[in-house]
Amino acid sequence: MDMGIVLHALAAAGYALLTVLAWRAVSSHPEPRTGSAERLGLALVLIVHGLAVQQAMLGDGNLKLGFALGISAALWLGLVVFWAESLWVAIGGLRLWLMPLSVIGTVLPVIFPEGRVIAHADSGWLRVHLAIALAAYSMITIAALHALLMASADRRLHDISASNPPQPRHSARVYARLFDAVPPLLVLERLLFRLIWIGFVLLTLAVISGIVISESLSGTALPLDHKTVFTLLSWLTFGLLLLGRQVWGWRGRIALRWTLVGFAFLLLAYTGTRFVLEFILHR
Repeated sequence: MDMGIVLHALAAAGYALLTVLAWRAVSSHPEPRTGSAERLGLALVLIVHGLAVQQAMLGDGNLKLGFALGISAALWLGLVVFWAESLWVAIGGLRLWLMPLSVIGTVLPVIFPEGRVIAHADSGWLRVHLAIALAAYSMITIAALHALLMASADRRLHDISASNPPQPRHSARVYARLFDAVPPLLVLERLLFRLIWIGFVLLTLAVISGIVISESLSGTALPLDHKTVFTLLSWLTFGLLLLGRQVWGWRGRIALRWTLVGFAFLLLAYTGTRFVLEFILHR
């Protein structure tokens, strides 16, 4: 069996175990913190996940990339950032959201192991460009998930302040657990813009390196294909968001909307298109 598939299955099992441990911690303590043992456990699972991505991408000597593998790699890089952030900021409650998503993200390459071999993969500059682009995609994906979490937390605060009728007992208890462990909105907002800044810088480097690579391989700096158009739209969206933050103080729901729009453009640039080509058109 392909080693990438085996390692992805092991990583999925590890994330599932961490999900159970996180929920147990929430059940026993209203404000659970990530212990050193759990942090070490996540580090070990991240090592397995990283090896799984490496084997799936480079295990047969070629450079392969596909819909499911792209999601797995982006998720892995985002979780590495989360793990590093958790050493300095009390964001352990986010693992209640991230661990179940990690299970899904690592199961996808097991179910859909197909990928396409990247042409001109022997070019060192192309590999650098792909690494930067994947890192940018990872940061922006995590930022989008972060924005969705903030939107849900904001809606919950408005529901509480409006004294809306409570949900049924069981669902209300589960719903409360998810949000009671989440850091305050101001902390989440600072983290969101930190992720967006990192993602924007990486996306800028990806656009520049992509222009250089395209010019050297095809003689065209900016080919007018869907990937280029949607990537530039995403770059412009995040650039305007950061400008609006600095000049007009954009925050809250405005920032969340712009983040999700920028992510949607980037999703259309690669993952959404690859999903259609690979699993619908079989190309």
